This record gives sequence, C-alpha cells and structure tokens, in this order.
Amino acid sequence: MATGMDRHKSAISYLKPGDWLTLLLGSILVGVLVMKLWGGGAADKAIIRSGGKVFKIVPLSRDQQIDVPGPLGISVISIQNHKARITTDPSPRQYCVRQGWLQQSGEIALCLPNQVSIELTGSQKKYDSISY
Repeated sequence: MATGMDRHKSAISYLKPGDWLTLLLGSILVGVLVMKLWGGGAADKAIIRSGGKVFKIVPLSRDQQIDVPGPLGISVISIQNHKARITTDPSPRQYCVRQGWLQQSGEIALCLPNQVSIELTGSQKKYDSISY
C-alpha cells in the first residue's frame, strides 16, 4: 500500500539520465530550428521610400548617409557595416530613430508622420503573420 508521501512525488523525480539527455537535445534542436527558420537572411540592399514611392534603392555594401525629404523635413538614413538605420527624423516621437540598426532581410523602419521608410531586402525574406 502506498504511503501519502509516494502519491505526492513530483514528476521530475521520475526522470532518468536518458530522459534529461533527450530533453536537453530536444531543446537545443528547437533553438537551432527557430534561429534557422524564423530569422531572415542577410540583407544586401535597402529600399528607401518617401511619400509611399520608392526614393532610392541602395546597396548595404557601401557606407553612406542619405537625406530623404518628407512633408515634415529631412530624414537622414545611415548605412554602415551592412546595416542601416534612420539616424535623424523631424517626427515628434522619434519611434523610427529609436528602432536602431536593421540588418536582416525583411526588417523595416517607418517614420509615419514624415512618410519615410526603409526596408532591407536580400535573397531570403523574414516571414511574419502578415506576409505569410
């Protein structure tokens, strides 16, 4: 007959060393698959839009700074070390500036009040629920 203590044993106490190894390897496999399949590939060019129209398409291989006109003024886009970001923008809340550096294909920064955006593209695109 089982005692009260046996009935309250946790499930962890029933795991054997082989079970722990299986859990560890399974967790590593899931992590690798998420990194490989969920993330976008490396970007090779940036599409800059102003007022909903393509302003310029530039390669990420050359460091440069681009002034993009918008209804509120000039937004400055910086490209360095195969990454891009909106450095300055006249929009009041500065959300697009705070977004920081973009480096994977499919990443986008939007400055809605100034109608300026930058999108990175490459051979592989990062998919999300909207583009799926």
